Amino acid sequence: MMILMLITLFRAYQFEFFDETTITFSKGIGFFLVFYIIFYLGTRPISYVFGDMGTYGKYYNRYAAGETFVVKKDYLFNYFMIYSSKIMDARWFFFLCSLIYILPCFLFSKKYGGSYWYYVFFIFVGSYMFWPFGTNGIRNGLGTSIFIFALCFYDRKIAMYALMGLAFGMHNSLVIPIVAFFISGIYKNPKVYLYIWLAAIPLSLIGGSFWESLFGGLGFGDDTRAADYLTKGNVNNDSFAYSGFRWDFLFYSSFAVFAGWYFIFKKNITDQFYIHLWGIYMIANAFWVLIIRANFSNRFAYLSWFLMAPVIAYPLLRYKLFPNQYRVVGVVLTVYYLFTYFMFIKG
Repeated sequence: MMILMLITLFRAYQFEFFDETTITFSKGIGFFLVFYIIFYLGTRPISYVFGDMGTYGKYYNRYAAGETFVVKKDYLFNYFMIYSSKIMDARWFFFLCSLIYILPCFLFSKKYGGSYWYYVFFIFVGSYMFWPFGTNGIRNGLGTSIFIFALCFYDRKIAMYALMGLAFGMHNSLVIPIVAFFISGIYKNPKVYLYIWLAAIPLSLIGGSFWESLFGGLGFGDDTRAADYLTKGNVNNDSFAYSGFRWDFLFYSSFAVFAGWYFIFKKNITDQFYIHLWGIYMIANAFWVLIIRANFSNRFAYLSWFLMAPVIAYPLLRYKLFPNQYRVVGVVLTVYYLFTYFMFIKG
């Protein structure tokens, strides 16, 4: 990824954005990245090194051996596991999960990035927590990817709503971006989205653990784990847990906040899809800001972070905004990736 970033930055200073050579480069390097990520992610060993993957593998083998379980939550994912265990082994199942995780990002990038889809896709896969949610929080990751796929049918509402229902069936925490989708669809004023997000910061600082207790009490269906993530400590000593008021996470979240503010209010982007997309991000991220101290709050943060790539890249690839637009794209991609890389190293 680092090498691809450097190549992209170098080309951004050597070529024009709308040259045929840039389009050819984008397609070639883009398809290479798609296939590389699918096979790299899909052929990893089944291990507890990847957190929940080990648990999924254990239950998958028990399904394959003929054990029966009563499914009470996340129906789509659990029945997906049960029926897959009848026709393929665990390695093929996790490879299939990788396909479902990656392909929606590719299809979204192709639809909204056009000939320059590589740059959207690079930001998708270079985002903070993209890898953990492809290897550890697999259900969450699959749910967010199906939600992304749903947005590809923005002009075909029935298909979009059906896919959002499937996303919820993968993991019921997807109720957060789904609710954010409908709220931002009703209230279409981007200033309101900005005020909601800004208000969430002092409310979180003042309210403290009140918000975790409040939302933990509401719960997510019959799944008590969501409440546990909010109200209990790291009882399993999970290395993927993050807690405390994470100013670095908040700063990272502000990248998409600033991008939307700049494109909508300074560059006067009136694209209704983009404004709606920014609204989903802002409302879902504001929810996370309120419960930022919660153990595993990163899992709730990802329910908005997975939209950061299109929020940042969409206007840059759809509109001519700068004299040296390719350089701007290269610099934005580089700064974003380097910051997420150092965030990952820092932990």
